[in-house]
Amino acid sequence: MPHFFKKTNINFIGPRFKLLAITGSVIVAGMIMMIFRGGPDWSIDFRGGLDMQVRFETPVSDGHVRAALSGMSVGEVKTISSLGQPDEISVRLKVTENSNETQRQVMEKLSAAFPGNKVEVRNVDVVGPKVGGELRRQAAISAVVACALLLIYISWRFRFEYALGGVLGLVHDTLLTMAFLTFFNYEFSLQVLAAILTLLGFSINDTIVIYDRIRENLKKLRQMSLAEIMNLSINETLSRTIITSLTVFMTVLVLFIFGGPVLRGFSFAMLVGVVTGTYSSIYVSSPIVLEWAERHALKGKKR
Repeated sequence: MPHFFKKTNINFIGPRFKLLAITGSVIVAGMIMMIFRGGPDWSIDFRGGLDMQVRFETPVSDGHVRAALSGMSVGEVKTISSLGQPDEISVRLKVTENSNETQRQVMEKLSAAFPGNKVEVRNVDVVGPKVGGELRRQAAISAVVACALLLIYISWRFRFEYALGGVLGLVHDTLLTMAFLTFFNYEFSLQVLAAILTLLGFSINDTIVIYDRIRENLKKLRQMSLAEIMNLSINETLSRTIITSLTVFMTVLVLFIFGGPVLRGFSFAMLVGVVTGTYSSIYVSSPIVLEWAERHALKGKKR
């Protein structure tokens, strides 16, 4: 395989605490913003309700649509833009029953508020609150089970500290991706959940490649410290990491630009996750193994 970088000697381990402090601050800021907003911006898949997407012959603002629907249990009204396509308006309503009547009322109010401006229903999603709650529970369980299985597998293939570093790296990726979803007002949908679970596999694969090179170098380079071996191993696998991540990033970027509003949340989560997954493999997972080893070595000396 051709090398993207040849014979690099970058000190990845040195600034680990500064970089962890920066990303930790981003995660905390995202969680605080999420709390002030009342939790994650759940899509209709998870919260239940009615989601209508309408298109006007002559474009109108989402603010005018919200004003036209005053008096109804409207959760959110926003404009959905798609490259080369007329804008659509997404209307979310907290409806648990009689959705057909609610749709009729929405169309009547819009037709009365914008006479002569033809309005067309483009898409309607209806999910009951019990189904939404069950999906939220299953999403949390699937993430926990995935991390537990990875912890067991990596402990078996390597050692427990390697597994701990890998799983904490995945937690870091998930929280950082959710923070950016919050910053840019993307809702947490089934597509976003699929993106996050996909990224867990992508990130841990990159981490295991680095772990495997560290294990090989530990056997060959016994005269070097663990920190030096980690730096060497990360530099040796840097070309592979950059090529893989950049290829995925460019592919998802095309999907983000041309995929339309339906895939916008999925592609955005993938874009953020590819970057955070690569970052965590270098600056989160490996340093955790190093800290574990150094602390155990220090305890051994004290004994």
